[in-house]
Amino acid sequence: MNKTALITGASSGIGKEFARIHASKGADLVLIARRKNKLEQLKQELESIYGIKVEIIIKDLSYINAAQEIYDEVIQKGIQIEYLINNAGYGALGKFHELDLNRQVSMINLNITVLTVLTRLFLPDFVKRNSGKILNTSSTASFMPGPLQAVYFATKAYVTFFSNALSEELHDTNITVTNLMPGATESEFGATSGMDKTEMFQKTVSSQSVAQDGYDGMMNGKIDVISGLKPMQKVMMTMIPFTPKKMILKQVRKMQETK
Repeated sequence: MNKTALITGASSGIGKEFARIHASKGADLVLIARRKNKLEQLKQELESIYGIKVEIIIKDLSYINAAQEIYDEVIQKGIQIEYLINNAGYGALGKFHELDLNRQVSMINLNITVLTVLTRLFLPDFVKRNSGKILNTSSTASFMPGPLQAVYFATKAYVTFFSNALSEELHDTNITVTNLMPGATESEFGATSGMDKTEMFQKTVSSQSVAQDGYDGMMNGKIDVISGLKPMQKVMMTMIPFTPKKMILKQVRKMQETK
């Protein structure tokens, strides 16, 4: 059976690599992003190499009704989604009170609202047939507050806890929910958020390696997948619950200050 995956934020970075990995399995795709030319190029690449079918939906996912429109289009086309990969998201660097308000609200819509609504729309279909996998791209940012990216870190904390809660709610089904938490990753995120000029993004891992870790974790039904951290960073993550909050806040702020 051709297990079709729907991937948001599929035009670049981790989302694009998810698409390539899934296509390499000989399975079809529904790819969502707002940049038509990027999606069309990816569609042509994957169909020509792997002989699969790729549907593209051009959509600005910060638009509040985007998730419902995507679901309606997929149903209208008679496509059965087996893997839902909620990958789209962005950040913005700076002090909360100085950043553009509309951009911050759009970030909440994209990082939280669309992810939540898409999951709510497709999950009943998964439960009805008792099959399906969900992969949500969160971040290692979900472990802590993020001065200079207050909204972004908070949205990723939501994604992590939401995903973990769903995985337990579905414990008696054949449906799994995996939460992917990448560290600093080589993608367009760094440039669009301004993070590429910070200490945190001076050493990044490839989008391909992060996507592979996340995809493998989804296929194995893992609850959490941490990817892209150096050994010392992993040690630091384990110490967060035992570190005074003021110390964490100061350290994160310094790591996100531009050079």
